[in-house]
Amino acid sequence: MKIRVLGALVGLAISSAVPTFAQSPQLREALAAYDKKEEEAFNNNDAAALAALYTEDAVEVTDSRTLYGREAIEKHYADLFQKEHFSNYLVKADQSSPHMIGTWGNHVWASGDWSCTIKGQNFGPVDLKGYWGAIKVREGDTLKTWMRTWNITPAPAATASQTTTPSNQ
Repeated sequence: MKIRVLGALVGLAISSAVPTFAQSPQLREALAAYDKKEEEAFNNNDAAALAALYTEDAVEVTDSRTLYGREAIEKHYADLFQKEHFSNYLVKADQSSPHMIGTWGNHVWASGDWSCTIKGQNFGPVDLKGYWGAIKVREGDTLKTWMRTWNITPAPAATASQTTTPSNQ
């Protein structure tokens, strides 16, 4: 009996030791603030502001390659923003995001969807959308991306038009 009580007290002590940040409303607010900064960076085509949202050792898996480190991520987006203009960028976390990783309270994973309009020198505007998943790390009262992957959802396939068959006349 004493062991059960002791076990319950240890469990209570451990669960109350998790930082307040791990509580869902605060974490959800931090993720919403992060998403707003990401939207502003994309809509302003600001590679430096976008890269500032990543940890120094971040990894981003794009639809065409993997980027290692904040510096490489910033260069990738600076090059991209030179060729293509992004607007109407929106990012939305899934209803159940974010999720705590472990009990230390500094790492979360989140997922959701994104959409934007893109215009290049020789194309567009084109509306794009897709899905993302990320691991974020708490730095102070803010979140930074440690690892992120995303995709572009293909446009729906064109439906075959109904054709009339020649009649035998």
